[in-house]
Amino acid sequence: MTSTHAFWLAGRQATGDDSLDVHSPWDGRLVGTVSVPTDAQVEEAVAAAYAVTAEFSATPAHVRAEALAHVARRLAERTEEIALLISAENGKPIKWARGEVGRAVSVFRFASEEARRFNGGEAQRLDTDAGGVGRLALTRRFVKGPVLGIAPFNFPLNLCAHKVAPAIAVGAPIILKPAPATPLSGLILGELLAETDLPAGSWSVLPVANDKMPELVKDERLPVISFTGSDKVGYAIQQAVPHKHCTLELGGNAAAVVLEDWSSEADLDWAATRIATFSNYQAGQSCIGVQRVIADATVYDRLVEKVVAKVREQVTGDPNDSATDVGPLVSEDAAKRVESWVDEAVSAGAKLLTGGKREGASYEPTVVAEVPEGVTLATEEVFGPVLTLRRVEDTDEAFAAVNDSKFGLQAGVFTRNIQTAFRAHRELEVGGVIVGDVPSYRADQMPYGGVKQSGVGREGVRYAMDDYTYERVLVLSGLDI
Repeated sequence: MTSTHAFWLAGRQATGDDSLDVHSPWDGRLVGTVSVPTDAQVEEAVAAAYAVTAEFSATPAHVRAEALAHVARRLAERTEEIALLISAENGKPIKWARGEVGRAVSVFRFASEEARRFNGGEAQRLDTDAGGVGRLALTRRFVKGPVLGIAPFNFPLNLCAHKVAPAIAVGAPIILKPAPATPLSGLILGELLAETDLPAGSWSVLPVANDKMPELVKDERLPVISFTGSDKVGYAIQQAVPHKHCTLELGGNAAAVVLEDWSSEADLDWAATRIATFSNYQAGQSCIGVQRVIADATVYDRLVEKVVAKVREQVTGDPNDSATDVGPLVSEDAAKRVESWVDEAVSAGAKLLTGGKREGASYEPTVVAEVPEGVTLATEEVFGPVLTLRRVEDTDEAFAAVNDSKFGLQAGVFTRNIQTAFRAHRELEVGGVIVGDVPSYRADQMPYGGVKQSGVGREGVRYAMDDYTYERVLVLSGLDI
């Protein structure tokens, strides 16, 4: 019998009147039951966050830093336990789940370090004009107010960490809403934060139902919203509250470009291995997973052969098996959607090179070539283990193909030419260009986010801290300087 997990309301455990069952996407077993907060409890959490803002923002940096460091240490100590939980509720293979815990450890460690050095103040002399003689400007950053952090299911721990850790680092109260499919990992963060001395109300973890979110989004006491998820939902939030600060980390159909100079057998083996791995890790449920491969005609045929072979080597099956590379999608409905998109493309003339079969919530690692323009697979984010291949004649055509998308999150460019690398940085309409590797590389301390319909704002601990704060200038007059 699985016990009901309490949620975290203003730093303490609480239970509501309703509950939510969490099932494994792999075998359907009950992983846990989570208590769902009532409307009154949500109001209590918001009121507490609003009331504690001044106190929390004035908390000494060392207090916040030590709390964050404590969470990092405890995550590291409990790595295997938490990885098993992520794998159970998400269906993520255990080896990728362990990696996610390791990344969350880093996020809290980075936030602890940044908390100690953030907002030291910048002095600016104003006597550059006569009217500024005797004046000095001091600029510091202050919190905008409580943050509403809305996290997705695909990285149920680490993307919660990316909401919570920067908020605590700057002293902004946060209400975290984990995804309904994967709330247990987010609740673990509440358990660890409860072991610290942060003031009551400075954080809450509320597994609120999605249909309750519009009212919470519109609450004026939560001036900052950090959302990671679909472009449809993200832009609906932005349109509902245009006066609020919204950081939106949305979708992508990330491209990996393989250019003419990346032509040795070793180079193509490396590219094929990385492409096969990162089109299928997390069952393709990553915004920067490789969806499109764009290859120069001089290397295309050799690359395709290698990519297909490497994709076929991906081990699918039980997420608890350390040998498994690809587990199920988050639900059978998600797998059926992926199946329908591939079937549509093949019916329209695309060539299925491998994969293309579904069993329950699992979908085979799939490679499709010659995808016609206009089909869903060519224009939308598949968010599944599906890879498309395209032949181009030169770098001009390759870069144009990358930019021929409504999304712009990250792109990978396999080249050894430094001039081409800088050209890619200049021309590609994305938030990040990864040279010599796939677009799926992300270091959690670097700025991460997109352009076009991939969102607005940046995550990455230091950059999220900027998003949660604003500059305020102090001008000192009558100084003898």
